[in-house]
Amino acid sequence: MQVIETSLPGVLILEPKVFGDHRGWFSEVYSKRTLAAVGIEIDFVQDNQSFSASKGTLRGLHFQNDPKAQTKLVRCTRGRILDVAVDIRRGSPYFGQWIAVELSADNKKQLLIPKGFAHGFMTLTEDVEVQYKVDEYYAPDCDRSIRYDDPTIGIDWGTEAEPVLSDKDLKAPLLRDCDFNFTF
Repeated sequence: MQVIETSLPGVLILEPKVFGDHRGWFSEVYSKRTLAAVGIEIDFVQDNQSFSASKGTLRGLHFQNDPKAQTKLVRCTRGRILDVAVDIRRGSPYFGQWIAVELSADNKKQLLIPKGFAHGFMTLTEDVEVQYKVDEYYAPDCDRSIRYDDPTIGIDWGTEAEPVLSDKDLKAPLLRDCDFNFTF
């Protein structure tokens, strides 16, 4: 597995090895031992999967506050997404900065997003499936979101079209009004 650092320390792109032949391909997408060998030791406790029917569906920016904060390992198993992580750790030299990575069924890349970062993605095709591992169970009382188009963050989602949003994401507060509790 290749590990690629991004401009946000701690946010990593993981590229699993893919072995193909005339039948198709095989890839080991997660191995605790392989990750530990490259210094990534995370005890994932839950797998999640989402399906988005429409191109332009935007989910996020989501996170869970401490003490139930989550590290996420995200991959797209059908279609393509623009996956985004935003540093929301008070005192971080990268506070409010974001990175975006295209994840797809074809490129098989994964994005590791540590605690202290908000996460969201935009579907770039129709019929998209996203799967991700988390190291903490869902905790509704710690669940938070930030407005996807917060001008202080300034994420370039790559489209001028209005995204397809949930009511939760439509009503999400701006970063300055959000009650996140992460510190650097």
